[in-house]
Amino acid sequence: MIRQFSSAVCITALLVLGGCGNSESTSAASDGNDTSAATATDTQGKDIYGQYCFSCHGPGLNGAPKLGDTEAWAPRIAKGNDLMLQTTIAGITPAMPPRGLCMGCSDEELLATIIYMSGQ
Repeated sequence: MIRQFSSAVCITALLVLGGCGNSESTSAASDGNDTSAATATDTQGKDIYGQYCFSCHGPGLNGAPKLGDTEAWAPRIAKGNDLMLQTTIAGITPAMPPRGLCMGCSDEELLATIIYMSGQ
């Protein structure tokens, strides 16, 4: 049933369900331990995905690549994180709203989310 939602319904659902709430960065301070920083980034990306992105990327609405669909993510990953970030910031008409509706998310938080989603 969720696959039948239009992009307008998806955006409305995100507006109702979402809210960045605390937009403070949760990234760990650099202590020379790359694993710790990577884990903090992964957690931050996962949290933002759960608040904003899952509604469309979970079921693959309107062509959104599903989380874990390596075939759908491959051409996007090949273009690099910088381009994926710029696309996320601008949005993709008519399917993806600018910043994925996370208007309180910093560019760094959006990048953490991109890294999380493309790495699944």
